[in-house]
Amino acid sequence: MTSRCPHCGWPDAQPVRVVSRHRTSAGQAVWTRCACGSLQVRVVDEAGARIAVRGRPEPRGPGAGRSAGSSAR
Repeated sequence: MTSRCPHCGWPDAQPVRVVSRHRTSAGQAVWTRCACGSLQVRVVDEAGARIAVRGRPEPRGPGAGRSAGSSAR
């Protein structure tokens, strides 16, 4: 795998953290996190590994993770 994260440029072949692994009928689904916090689902089978789904990076800074309608009390 020679691709890079479109959000931060980190090499896709070097995930920062493996979150979980699950066997499937086709092989394995491996959930990983990139350096920027992007969650990825990798499909691993006899053909190799590929990223099937990639999320956005984790929000950072004040108010991160709060929805627009929430308020701090």
